[in-house]
Amino acid sequence: MKKLSYLLIAGILLSACGAGEQKSMEGLIADGNLDALKSKRQEISEQHKQLGTEIRLLDSVIDALDTNKNFPLVTTFEAKTQEFHHYLDLQGNVSTKQNVLIYPEMAGALVRVYVKEGQRVSKGQLLAKIDDGGVGSVLEQLKTEAALAKTTYERQKRLWDQKIGSEIQFLQAKANYEAIDNSVKSTQSQLSKSTIRAPFSGIIDNVLQDQGTVVSPGTGVAVFRIVNLADMYIEVDVPESYLGGVSKGKPVQVYFPVLDDSVSTQVRETGNFIDPTNRSFRVEIPVPNKNGMVKPNLTARVKINDYTNKEAILVPQSVISENAEGEQYVYTAIDKNEASIAKASKRIIATGKTQGDYVEVLSGINSGEQIIMEGARSVREDQEIRIIQ
Repeated sequence: MKKLSYLLIAGILLSACGAGEQKSMEGLIADGNLDALKSKRQEISEQHKQLGTEIRLLDSVIDALDTNKNFPLVTTFEAKTQEFHHYLDLQGNVSTKQNVLIYPEMAGALVRVYVKEGQRVSKGQLLAKIDDGGVGSVLEQLKTEAALAKTTYERQKRLWDQKIGSEIQFLQAKANYEAIDNSVKSTQSQLSKSTIRAPFSGIIDNVLQDQGTVVSPGTGVAVFRIVNLADMYIEVDVPESYLGGVSKGKPVQVYFPVLDDSVSTQVRETGNFIDPTNRSFRVEIPVPNKNGMVKPNLTARVKINDYTNKEAILVPQSVISENAEGEQYVYTAIDKNEASIAKASKRIIATGKTQGDYVEVLSGINSGEQIIMEGARSVREDQEIRIIQ
């Protein structure tokens, strides 16, 4: 059995050695000299080590010269500074401060209704007339009395200025005129309540009472609804963490999903109170409504520009990885040669704000560097790569 093992070893060695060495190996095995066999094994082992070193040297030279070597394929893009706008995305409803119900100020029947639903009216325009119950006739009588009292007063004043007549007569005439004049003004004010006029320019959205209907103040029954669609605005609640970034004049993009339309505007007003229930403050944003399609209570998405960096470096989120320590990093391509062979270099970065698919890089990357995009997840530090376009 022992002899068979020797024969097997001899067969293996003979297949690896040349014809010249085969005889000497056979002789050593035939002699069975253990020390000689060990010495020969040590000699062959040293030769094996030497061959391994030479093979590795040849491999490195071949790698450097072989243009057909299979390098990992990657794409890159150049890091460039650009203007970066971050937007706070919120939702709100359109409102208008000029959306009011008009109530009567005098009791009586609606003698005339001068407008129709959908009609555009101007501020102060007459909308309806209420039966004044004879107040107009009283006013005309008072005006006649006031004219006479005024004439009497002016005559007594001229006489008194000339020291003619008594002071009592002058004072009585003056008091009588002023009393009747005040009655005229009071009656005029009362009579004005028999007419309903537009408080502002807008559109009659609803005529709520028909001509001939008896109306009365204090009953909660309105006559008209008038809306001004020119002065629309959106109020949104902004988290208090954005207090420093959202201020009057900040650019805003408003999108109306129902209309599939957008408008550009800016913050008109910011609240001075933090709501303790949701830790937010109110922001008012005017909404241009040139075509009249924007209506009160319409849902809108509001994007407020709370941060701008005019020299930002942006990278896609897909190229950023994170290590076990929680540090974020990207790979750059360095030492690129004429054959588009380069080396991967890991860069630890600090990131800022995110907008869409892009992240702002605050440090770790300089403008002009080539950042690996496709293939970024499969490379490693100092690995040779081939850049493809």
